[in-house]
Amino acid sequence: MAKPNLNNLIIHTLLQLIIAFTQFPTSPLAESSNKNEPFVGVNIGTDVSNLLAPSEIVSFLKKQKITHIRIYDANPDILGALSGSNISVTISVPNNQLLGIGSSNTTALSWIRKNVVAYYPKTLIAGISVGDEVLTTVPSSAPLLLPALESLYTALVASKLENSIKISTPHSASIIQEPFPPSQAFFNQSLSSIILPLLQFHSRTGSPLMLNLYPYYVFMQNKDLVPLEYSLFKPLKSSKEMVDPNTLLHYTNVYDAMIDAAYFSMKNFNITDVVILVTETGWPSEGDSKEPYATKENADTYNSNLIKHVFDRSGTPLHPETTSSVYIYELFNEDLRSEPVSEANWGLFYGNATPSYLLRVSGVGGFLANDSANQTYCVAMDGVDGKTLQAALDWACGPGRANCSDIQPGETCFEPNNVKNHASYAFDSYYHNQGKATESCDFKGVAMITTSDPSHGSCIFPGSKQLINNTKQVVNSTQSSNAGEKLSFMAFKSTQICASNNILYISLVAAFPFVFLFIL
Repeated sequence: MAKPNLNNLIIHTLLQLIIAFTQFPTSPLAESSNKNEPFVGVNIGTDVSNLLAPSEIVSFLKKQKITHIRIYDANPDILGALSGSNISVTISVPNNQLLGIGSSNTTALSWIRKNVVAYYPKTLIAGISVGDEVLTTVPSSAPLLLPALESLYTALVASKLENSIKISTPHSASIIQEPFPPSQAFFNQSLSSIILPLLQFHSRTGSPLMLNLYPYYVFMQNKDLVPLEYSLFKPLKSSKEMVDPNTLLHYTNVYDAMIDAAYFSMKNFNITDVVILVTETGWPSEGDSKEPYATKENADTYNSNLIKHVFDRSGTPLHPETTSSVYIYELFNEDLRSEPVSEANWGLFYGNATPSYLLRVSGVGGFLANDSANQTYCVAMDGVDGKTLQAALDWACGPGRANCSDIQPGETCFEPNNVKNHASYAFDSYYHNQGKATESCDFKGVAMITTSDPSHGSCIFPGSKQLINNTKQVVNSTQSSNAGEKLSFMAFKSTQICASNNILYISLVAAFPFVFLFIL
């Protein structure tokens, strides 16, 4: 029997050791650093006609790769549906509950047991937002705010959850005076006696300062001074960038300037260890005649650029090392909200979970799959009468020149044999023939764009066929381009392997000399 090559034996043994070492559990420090990475989450309001059931909302969140949400109460149905989902949720104490919690430790403990302990850790409750813009919307309740925070924190300590769940309260950006330039910003002096103790609470408990930041409103109130591009994160000429005269820091967007204004305001109180969590920001996609900048294009631009900005982890000019996490306002259009029109049109999606517009966020790990770089389809809407659908189907397969061959009798997409299924296939064919232009998926209001693949069984919809074909073309192109190099690669293969083994051998022995000595 041939003797085994000593070099190969050593390399094999050391590689097995390396594999064993790399399979050790991840250290708590590494896990905690992942948790500290900035995220983009969404707010979920419930003033929606025919709101999806909680289980459907959770399924939708998973499909959209949304891992962080914030709700405006502690809805037991939603908290129950989130169990085991690995979706992190910030729950809320409504303003009308501040009196009871702020004046009674027993009430606070009961609230924590009912709304937190009963669900955690299967439901990943990460934070509690106490009240909403209390200092500016219900100032009479301001004295209750800190006692409510303290009582809830004490209840968390009693439940040994104070390190896992952070408590704070969201503020309107209007609590900051003279935010431009940021270095001159300061908190409203009439609120100082309340804000300073709140900040000291955040510093002591490691909780963030929660802020609702809306560059949309800054622009609308200062159109003569603030360029639209500056509000939408659009590239600016250097001459248009705002330069803080005191720090000489350059600001390319309103959002970063608002965050730094908050940091400077805290610094005036000698608070430098509290991070900012943006609990609300967004842009409306529709408005009335007085809101001409509330458009789908502007909403798409703002939210797409915001998402990229956070995932770029570039921080702000003052704190480039710290990127604030953010919750977009909001997931669904709340169509039951009263005027102005924009109030009902902040959502990324309609109530039926179809996109309000297609975000342009390619390259951020699949987050929000309604991205136009990901796959979208055009299908028939629910509840449309058969005659209307049939007319749209006839047009798509006729003048529209959609490929309707697969919905003929005996073909793969004929079943189920109904007008809605056939219309969806024809609509999707036409939509993709037109380059997925948004207006090509309308058919007089009976069609909608979806990110859910309508393919079923052996029936593959045109959008999926196109994706499969594109993938095949990439694979074939790669194989073809490598074919000419195959012969020359084989000629040097033996030499390369030999050299690689020697290099690997030397490297591994240097890294694990004790094993080398043991084997010899």
